[in-house]
Amino acid sequence: MEGALGLLRVRVQKGINLVVRDASSSDPFVVVSIGNEQKLKTRVVHNNCNPEWNDELSLAIKDLNPQILLTVFDKDTFTSHDKMGDAEIDIKPYVEAMKMGLQGLPNGTVVKRVQPDRKNCLADESCIVWKDGKMIQDMFLRLRNVESGEVQIQIEWIDLPGRKSLQSS
Repeated sequence: MEGALGLLRVRVQKGINLVVRDASSSDPFVVVSIGNEQKLKTRVVHNNCNPEWNDELSLAIKDLNPQILLTVFDKDTFTSHDKMGDAEIDIKPYVEAMKMGLQGLPNGTVVKRVQPDRKNCLADESCIVWKDGKMIQDMFLRLRNVESGEVQIQIEWIDLPGRKSLQSS
């Protein structure tokens, strides 16, 4: 974690209407990566095109404008895994909201609303919310390079001990 500004916790919650890559279903898992630096993956959910992972992955963030890629694969035993689509996780609006330094807001306060557009992979409006003393953002990401599918995630920033908080920068 040398040089890390903080951690980004990515909760990969579920997949919705993922494509079938095997005979009648798929065995999906998700890989979240930052370039070639970090690559983390969820567990495999067998025979399910609407899987619920509820897995937490923590990425060390060294740059506040990282290219974070989420890729869904169908696990295959004897051949290479089949790609089921990908999406980019845009954390710029989240980082902007964190830098506002809005500690102590009432629980459930919507700090910012992010609309889907051509530059992000959002399938629906995404809200950055102050909840239980932290800033979180729920997202439904529309998968690219595939016929259908969305992945629901939640992101949350975690300060590292001894590092300057994003909220005070």
